[in-house]
Amino acid sequence: MLNEKIHVAVPTAFYEDESLNIQGTISHIKDLYKQGVKSVLVSGTTGEQHSLNLHEKMDLINGLEIEEELICNMEIIFGVASIRQKEAEQLAKKIRNTRLSGIMLGYPPYIRPTQEEAFIYAKRIIHYSNKPTILYNNPKRTGFDLSAESIIQLTKMNLVVGIKDAGNKEKVDSIKNGMPRGNFYFYAGGEEDLEEKVLYGYDRLSSIAGNVYPTEISQWFQKMLMKQKISKQESDKIETIMELVYQGNAILNVKEIINHKGVPMGICRSPIGNG
Repeated sequence: MLNEKIHVAVPTAFYEDESLNIQGTISHIKDLYKQGVKSVLVSGTTGEQHSLNLHEKMDLINGLEIEEELICNMEIIFGVASIRQKEAEQLAKKIRNTRLSGIMLGYPPYIRPTQEEAFIYAKRIIHYSNKPTILYNNPKRTGFDLSAESIIQLTKMNLVVGIKDAGNKEKVDSIKNGMPRGNFYFYAGGEEDLEEKVLYGYDRLSSIAGNVYPTEISQWFQKMLMKQKISKQESDKIETIMELVYQGNAILNVKEIINHKGVPMGICRSPIGNG
């Protein structure tokens, strides 16, 4: 199962010609590991996932698999989603035979499947990967909103351990009330509105700002969970971090800071970065 309360959703490194830079991505993960980060999400939530083709995702997995220190000491979660179910299934089958810790299962953008279609899509991918699974609901990006009923149905599968961005307070309450079992986690996607989300039941974090300020974000989130007082100095520091990361395009900002540290994250694939 997935034990870490926080994972860092790492961006994907690209060269100047927009080709995949596997070693740059791994260099960043190594840097986070040195800073004490225990869990990362690769090819997931940073909005770059759907720009990667199936072969690039598989190459990225191969690159991670040979990093013994990382694969043995970190929870590495891999994002699985595709506009074509067959490709998502192929990726899931690949992951099944790896030492990756789990998957984050996203839904295809634009095509807006029915709840029944999305349920079957998820069930097949979970079956093929045979890994602990975080469902990822992101209607703002995909145009599809996984219903509370579908989430409750999917939690009957023991491999489904949590959901990222479940929805508003009413939806979270509805899921909790309908759950057939305990030990199910609610992941906040990024730090925006995090305090509010924790108040209505989110208990884990898929962090963006943790790419550049892992210690500060971890301490802030842990204090929130434990209902400890956050000092004015800590609040001011978090406010500064939020401005640095979230003013404009978060992924561009994060990559710029990482590049400045000397870790080669490179650019984003256009149209991100136009302007």
